[in-house]
Amino acid sequence: MSIRRVGDKKRGLQMMRRTSLSLLSAAAGAALTLIAIQPRLVFDGASARAAAGDAYRQLSLLGAVFERVRADYVDPPDDNKLVESAIFGMLVGLDPHSSYMDGKSFQDMRLQTSGRFGGLGMEVSMDKGLVKVVAPIDETPAAKAGVMANDIITHLDGEPVLGLSLDQAVDKMRGPVNTSIKLRIVRNDKPIEISITRDVIRVRSVRASLQGEDVGYIRITQFNEQTTDNMRRAVSELTAQAGDKLKGFVIDLRNNPGGLLDQAITVSESFMDRGEIVSTRGRNADATQRFLARGNDMTKAKPLIVLINGGSASASEIVAGAWQDHKRATIIGSRSFGKGSVQSIIPLGPGNGALRLTTARYFTPSGRSIQAKGITPDIEVLQDVPEELKARTNLRGESSLLGHLKADGGQEETGSQSYVPLDPRSDKALEAALDLMRGRKVNPAFPPAPVRGAAN
Repeated sequence: MSIRRVGDKKRGLQMMRRTSLSLLSAAAGAALTLIAIQPRLVFDGASARAAAGDAYRQLSLLGAVFERVRADYVDPPDDNKLVESAIFGMLVGLDPHSSYMDGKSFQDMRLQTSGRFGGLGMEVSMDKGLVKVVAPIDETPAAKAGVMANDIITHLDGEPVLGLSLDQAVDKMRGPVNTSIKLRIVRNDKPIEISITRDVIRVRSVRASLQGEDVGYIRITQFNEQTTDNMRRAVSELTAQAGDKLKGFVIDLRNNPGGLLDQAITVSESFMDRGEIVSTRGRNADATQRFLARGNDMTKAKPLIVLINGGSASASEIVAGAWQDHKRATIIGSRSFGKGSVQSIIPLGPGNGALRLTTARYFTPSGRSIQAKGITPDIEVLQDVPEELKARTNLRGESSLLGHLKADGGQEETGSQSYVPLDPRSDKALEAALDLMRGRKVNPAFPPAPVRGAAN
């Protein structure tokens, strides 16, 4: 299968990450679409030159503050830290997903997308100056220690996280394998102390099983470098295992925070014959990019159901949105997170780290922007949440983040339910999908009639 890019004038690494920085026990990462580009400064015309003049006058103010701090601060400051803090403040004031990565954080980000790294194993975001757990990763130290979604981390080894950036907090949670760290967590307004032993995190992004003898179930936990290969292998194995009894596939994207854009595209086209998967649109028209599938549906058009919830973000929303617009799949669950912006990774030279800068929005094949709205399921199914968990299982979504990009027309939506029962027998969304696949229940949204030749 191949992907044709139309209007692609920026070459480089295409990645997708999430609304919160991804600890995945270690590295930064946030359902962001990341594009590696070189730094540039372009001014066109007199108005641009005037604007540049104003900007440089403000820079002289920054220089004056820098010199005054160097000269008069009570203790001699570190010049490098002053500069890094100034850059950090400039980026963090733009939106929740733009930030500065020092050299170490930049390297950690690259390592994280490989699917194997060291740390604790959880997705985190920053919430009112504290670290909030989005979700622990299956079978990692954090999950085994009992860390839960929506836990608030207030202290690391007795030191408060208030005042730290998310990258700084994540860095403190890293460390050599087999060393321990104590986390103070607030859960339902009650403090809890948890000790976790660090380990090498090998993210198993795809899990598959045959439900009964006739429905293939594939759970994708994130989009890393191994996701598409592992997913295609799972499809082939389930197809061979079920034989003529196979009725279709259920793809579970619940609480999947995103990952690499190219993996979202190749996963999408594995179930499509052709058509647009996603487009990105920046401030300038020539920055528009369209990503098109050119391949063969490896399932030969078998029925497809996708499960999403409030924790499905970014790359997950790209996949769900593409299949929904092309009527390739029926979407079941609750509204997704609503992370619809693109971040570019701009290296700043050897040893100087990189900028993570929001440069575009992405759109589904029909032209929908899901920024601060999310993907609305074709069939809404809500779980029965235990009383003691109700306060912590609704994610507030992109629209609740301070400084988020506003929705591109239409009303913004809040977050939705993110709870998934541990016992599959209590999983109402999965049961609904299996009932539809086996014909035990009927809904006009299933199966959808594929749109042929649309959105090209």
